[in-house]
Amino acid sequence: MTLKSEKTVSSYESWLQSPLGYYVDRRKKEFICNLLNPREGERLLDLACGTGHNLLFFRRKGCDVTGIDTSADRIETARERLGQRAELLSGDCEDLPFSDNEFDIVTMICPNNLNDQRTALTEAVRVCRERIFLGSWNKYSPAALSGKIKDKHRLSFIKYSKLSTIIELKELVKSVLPDVTPTWGSVVFFPLNWYTFAIDIEEKIPVMKNPFGFFIGLMVPVFSSLQTIQDPLTEKGELKVATNGYGAPGAAREIKK
Repeated sequence: MTLKSEKTVSSYESWLQSPLGYYVDRRKKEFICNLLNPREGERLLDLACGTGHNLLFFRRKGCDVTGIDTSADRIETARERLGQRAELLSGDCEDLPFSDNEFDIVTMICPNNLNDQRTALTEAVRVCRERIFLGSWNKYSPAALSGKIKDKHRLSFIKYSKLSTIIELKELVKSVLPDVTPTWGSVVFFPLNWYTFAIDIEEKIPVMKNPFGFFIGLMVPVFSSLQTIQDPLTEKGELKVATNGYGAPGAAREIKK
C-alpha cells in the first residue's frame, strides 16, 4: 500500500466517525441503494473494496458479498470487520480470478488505487450478469471545491483521492459498453460546512441526472451473454464441474485428464 493510499483510507475512516461524515455516508448509501436495488441472496463483488466498509453495508442488505483489493493490509482489516460473512481476496482488480457472469452485481466505489479503470471495468462486465455500480467523489461539486479553498478546511481524503466528474464516468462506461445507457445522479449538493442548517433542503433536491453532488454514481445494466475462453484446450479431457460453492453454478474450475 502506498503512503498516499494509507492517508486516504485512514483519513476517510476517521471522517466517517464524525456527525458530518456519518450523514454524507448515509446519503451516499441511500443513493446507491436506490440505483442498484440490491436484493437478498444476490451475489455482489466490490472491486477495490478497501477495508470492507461498503461490503458490510451490502451484507446487511442480505447480499452474498465478495471483495477484492490490491492491498493485503486492507483485506486483513476488512476480514476483521466482516469475519466469516464475506469472501475476501488480495489480488489484481484488473485480472479477476472469477468466472464469467459469476456475480449479480459488481461495484466500483471510489476505486482510488486502480491503475487502469477501463481494464477493471472490462473485467467487471465479464464477471457480472446483471448490473454494475460505478461511483466517485465529484471534483466539481460545491463540497469538493469549498474543501480546497483553504488548507485548514480541506478534507484529507479529498486531497489524496482521485476525484472524477459525471462526464468522465460516462465516457469510461462508453469506452467499454458503447451501446448501454447508464442511470445516473448525485447527492450532497452544498458546501460541507452548510450541513448544520441545509439538511432539510438537501433532501428535497432531485438526485437523478443532477451532476452537482459531492458523490456521483451510475448504474450500468449488463447482460450475461459474454463468454471468454482464456486458454484454448489442446487435449481432450473430462470437465469437472465445481460443486464446492466457490464460483458460479456449473462453472468448470479444473480439468481432470
